[in-house]
Amino acid sequence: MPGPADTGTRQTDAYLGVEKSLTGKRWIMNGVDERTALTIAQRLQVPEIVGRLLAIRGIELETAGDFLDPTLKALLPDPGHLKGMEEAAERLAGAIMQDELIAVFGDYDVDGATSSALLNRFISAAGGRCRVYIPDRLKEGYGPNTPALMLLKEEGASVVVTVDCGTNAFEPLTAARQAGLDVIVVDHHEAEATLPPSIAVINPNRLDEDSPHGQLAAVGVAFLLVVALNRALRRAAWYGERPEPDLLQWLDLVALGTVCDVVPLIGVNRALVRQGLKVMAGRANTGLKALSDVAGIDEAPGTYHAGFILGPRINAGGRVGAADLGSRLLASDDVDEAMTIAHKLNELNRERQEIEAAVLADAVDRVESTDLDKAPAILIDGEGWHPGVIGIVASRLKDRYNRPACVIAMDGGKGVGSGRSVKGVDLGAAVIAARQAGLLLGGGGHTMAAGFTVASEQLAGFRDFLSTRIGQQIETAAIVPSLYLDAPINPGAATMGLLDALQAVGPFGSGNPEPRFVIANARLDYADQAGENHVRCTIASDGGKPLKGIAFRALDSDLGPALLKSGGAPLHITGRLRVNHWRGYKTPQIQIDDAAEVW
Repeated sequence: MPGPADTGTRQTDAYLGVEKSLTGKRWIMNGVDERTALTIAQRLQVPEIVGRLLAIRGIELETAGDFLDPTLKALLPDPGHLKGMEEAAERLAGAIMQDELIAVFGDYDVDGATSSALLNRFISAAGGRCRVYIPDRLKEGYGPNTPALMLLKEEGASVVVTVDCGTNAFEPLTAARQAGLDVIVVDHHEAEATLPPSIAVINPNRLDEDSPHGQLAAVGVAFLLVVALNRALRRAAWYGERPEPDLLQWLDLVALGTVCDVVPLIGVNRALVRQGLKVMAGRANTGLKALSDVAGIDEAPGTYHAGFILGPRINAGGRVGAADLGSRLLASDDVDEAMTIAHKLNELNRERQEIEAAVLADAVDRVESTDLDKAPAILIDGEGWHPGVIGIVASRLKDRYNRPACVIAMDGGKGVGSGRSVKGVDLGAAVIAARQAGLLLGGGGHTMAAGFTVASEQLAGFRDFLSTRIGQQIETAAIVPSLYLDAPINPGAATMGLLDALQAVGPFGSGNPEPRFVIANARLDYADQAGENHVRCTIASDGGKPLKGIAFRALDSDLGPALLKSGGAPLHITGRLRVNHWRGYKTPQIQIDDAAEVW
């Protein structure tokens, strides 16, 4: 089933003649077969706009029902279809029944934290012993390292499960095997032709794997392992004298990690997130409840809350604080402990925002003063930059300049780098190839993101390698700064009824973006600055209620000043419809992504 990013009966003409908007983009209206859209709407008895959105996403009539109602019963695969799954489940089942200490070695991002907490909760609920280890980003870097594995061995662990890491950790896993540790890798990052020594490498993106579920986040793979492990324990009659855990209670963790790792929300990911958000709304997870309270979430959570409110706070621990705070929060059942950690993460997130802003400003200045924004890929390094924010800064640069961006935090003669890519450019494969060519000390990743370590004397060679390799891909990808739109709308038509109808197409995220609507010739009744760089406004409606609008970070581009200075002059406005919660009332609001002058 094609995702919305791949579909395409897109128009080639600039919509409303917008060749260059206020954020520098060309507007393209997604084309649609009107007959298909109408047929879907009529057969499924849904509003026409829902039929249109499904048709735009390439959803055919035969699969539209499953898309609108994604269930785990229909979409969750048998875990055993993944290579290494049965071996891993049997080894872990034996460890639980023999009271062996199982160590979970997780990454420090949200996918790693949720994966670690999920395995910790299941193993403990099943009667096993578990110890979670999250490496320090600054001192240890990404992935398993030999000293940490030896520490776990000394503490009595006989089995180590690496989550969201480990696929390319050859030296540490070789050392672990020599020390007598059984290692199971649970990952989703791109692999090489050979795999490190282990009991099992469970990764849908192994080169010898024929699974159709390569778009799972690590927490999705971990959930499949939990299903397989639970089945193995059931076969062994382990639950004869103890209750069998309810696996669905932890889908909130799966949803959170899946959304925050920005994997496509199609297929089984759609079902995991749809059901997981329902679990999250029940606030049964003590840590998530505490973090939601601290962050001021007072409504049923959606992908926006997971990805932009909860996720950054959990990530903040790994970026600028104690790396294990996120995993500890998500595994905690102690209300006081959870609230303490939640407040700490909230403080660290504010600190992270300040550090990020400073590094971003420095990076933008360097990019634009050296014409790096004209290169096929941006690769920029800075001495003393905080390694915890370089991934976010790379993402900001990628969005700003519409090309792959790598940001490196140098410390003496060595740097830690993070990169983000654009559609059509496989950055993870490029980093792996550079490492194999001896241009990096280490590195890996997947199509849209990568991480690496580099020596200062390797920088020039790596920059040339990246420019040549990515330059070829960019020519093939035909990268153009374009903004794709779904449908025109009048301000008065943006009602709560429409918003309710749109929810059927969710959850929204990577691979299933929120619908983007266009208001042509919009006139602003009111516009004002909100906070440091946001703009709020009211869009006039002919014969209906005016529509409130908010444009985040608008003052970082020409968009904000144009909204503030419109003075009643018409603007074409595009954005996504959201529910505005205020003092118990719900009203429609458009989150403005872009605007263009009317000529």
